[in-house]
Amino acid sequence: MRTFMTMLLAAGIASAANRTGTFTGTITETMCKKDHLSMKLGPDPKCIVECVNKYNGKYALSDGANLYVLSDQNKPAQFAGKRVKITGTLFEKTKILKADSIEALK
Repeated sequence: MRTFMTMLLAAGIASAANRTGTFTGTITETMCKKDHLSMKLGPDPKCIVECVNKYNGKYALSDGANLYVLSDQNKPAQFAGKRVKITGTLFEKTKILKADSIEALK
């Protein structure tokens, strides 16, 4: 019984560290983050895709204050440089955002 209660408590603590909801920001990548001028690869969307494809950057969501790496590294390519709304789960400890859906904002 004690082991079961310990496992239940650990699961509760682990799930409390995750936040499910809606997140808004701009799709960017982990190398340049917000400033894409230094790479001289052209407009922001082109730089973002190039940094991911050629320089091992990772697609991420920037909300202005935080940078969350996206768990899916395929779908965000079509939203590079755009403001989006993501519905999903943020794993607070790792700052990884698992997107269930991504939609462009106007």
